[in-house]
Amino acid sequence: MRVRLIVAYDGTNYKGWQVQPNGITIEEVLNKKLTELLGEEIVVTGASRTDSGVHSLGNVAIFDTNTRMPADKISFALNQRLPEDIVVQNSCEVPADWHPRCQNSRKTYEYRILNRTFRMPTRRFDTYFYHHPLDVEKMQKAASYLEGEHDFKSFCAVGAQVKTTVRTIYSCEVKKDGDIITIRVEGNGFLYNMVRIIAGTLVKVGGGELSPEQIPKILAACDRSAAGPTAPAHGLTMIGIEYLDEVCIGEYCG
Repeated sequence: MRVRLIVAYDGTNYKGWQVQPNGITIEEVLNKKLTELLGEEIVVTGASRTDSGVHSLGNVAIFDTNTRMPADKISFALNQRLPEDIVVQNSCEVPADWHPRCQNSRKTYEYRILNRTFRMPTRRFDTYFYHHPLDVEKMQKAASYLEGEHDFKSFCAVGAQVKTTVRTIYSCEVKKDGDIITIRVEGNGFLYNMVRIIAGTLVKVGGGELSPEQIPKILAACDRSAAGPTAPAHGLTMIGIEYLDEVCIGEYCG
């Protein structure tokens, strides 16, 4: 059977999702612990290959297994073996041909900025500290220009191998709560480093180095050098993926 996992993790201690030769990854840990649990070689496939240091509340992974253990019980058994910074939130059976990257879906990311005079040690792993005051209203205005279908080549890391750089952003919002500025982006898919480049560009707007009205020109340039810097990975959290056509087999899909 094919099993779908919803995986939350603190990416601080990992070299991203995908197996790498230079350090431990989320995918590597899941493969190892599932293989031990089920007594067969397991290889998971993830929906999003988050970078080193990036966090997630709901990445999606699938794997095939011959186990007789019910799919919805695998999450409970697996969590007993996983380290405390990786927790499977749900497991369920899906059709044998279901793939997390080939579905009609809506992905949500949040980038958090700690905007205050001094650092706050308890937020050092999940926010990007930026001490210069940022104008949230200007950032929100700039963010609104990113909504809709656009060619986001200016917001894609150089050298990324993709068929097209056109993506649709359903919403891009900037809000402030106390010292935390949150950039929340929802779209049908994201290019390599796209959300971090959006965050870096909006920081430039908030700091007065770019005007909101320059965003359409940056999009039109289709040139990575036209946009702002890539914001640090640790401020980024993948919130989750909503599949518009539910596919779980069984009573509970999570």
